[in-house]
Amino acid sequence: MATGRTHRPATRSRGIPEATVARLPLYLRALTALSERSVPTVSSEELAAAAGVNSAKLRKDFSYLGSYGTRGVGYDVEYLVYQISRELGLTQDWPVAIVGIGNLGAALANYGGFASRGFRVAALIDADPAMAGAPVAGIPVQHTDDLDRIISDNGVSIGVITTPPGAAQQVCDRLVAAGVTSILNFAPTVLSVPEGVDVRKVDLSIELQILAFHEQRKAGEEAAGDGAPAGEAAPPVRATPTNRKGPDGDLPAVMPA
Repeated sequence: MATGRTHRPATRSRGIPEATVARLPLYLRALTALSERSVPTVSSEELAAAAGVNSAKLRKDFSYLGSYGTRGVGYDVEYLVYQISRELGLTQDWPVAIVGIGNLGAALANYGGFASRGFRVAALIDADPAMAGAPVAGIPVQHTDDLDRIISDNGVSIGVITTPPGAAQQVCDRLVAAGVTSILNFAPTVLSVPEGVDVRKVDLSIELQILAFHEQRKAGEEAAGDGAPAGEAAPPVRATPTNRKGPDGDLPAVMPA
C-alpha cells in the first residue's frame, strides 16, 4: 500500500502559494463571466467582489502572476483569462479517468463543463462486470482489471475516484502505480499517497454539516431576537445515529452536538 503525505508543501516550485492557487479558479470563473458579457476591463474592487475575496488579497495574488493592472483602468479581462488559464494548465487538454460509475460517477461523466475548462473524460472504469461495455455519456465503461492499460493508452494523469469508501484506497494505489499523479477523491475516506502525488478531497457530507451549523446558529439568533434568552433556543431535532447503507457505502451517523 502506498504511504506518505497526502498533499504537497505550502508553496509551489514557481513560488505561488497554495492559498493563491486555490483562489485562481474563483478569479477565472468571475473573469469568464465578464468576458461572456464582453466587458473589456475590470477594477480590482469589482473583480474581488465577484470572486468573494477582498481587493488587497486579489492584488497580492495577481502580483505572483506578474499582473498589476493599470492605474485608473484596471485589469484587461481577456488577458487575465488567458494568464490564469495558462497558470492553471488549462490551455492544454487533460485526459481524465473516472473510477466508480455509480450515480455520482455517471453524473460527473455527463457534466458538460469539463471540456470547456480543459478537461476531457477519456475513460470510465468500474469493478462491476455487468457494466463493461455499457455506454455512459457516450463512453463505454471498462473493467478495473484493465485499469493499468486504460491509464497508459489514454495518457491519463488525473484520476477521479467515486467508489465506495472501502474500495477507494485500493483504487488510489492502482491509479498511482499506473502513473496517475493527481487524484480528485469523492469517496468519504482519507487517502494515503506517496510523495509527488496530489489529492483533492470533495466531501459533500462535510459541506452539508457546515451549512447545518450555520442554519442552527441563525435559528438560535432568531429565537434570541424574539425574546428568548440567547443560548436557550430549543436544540434542533437530530436523527438517531444509524449505520445505514447507501449507494456509496456507509452513510455517516448523525452525531450529538
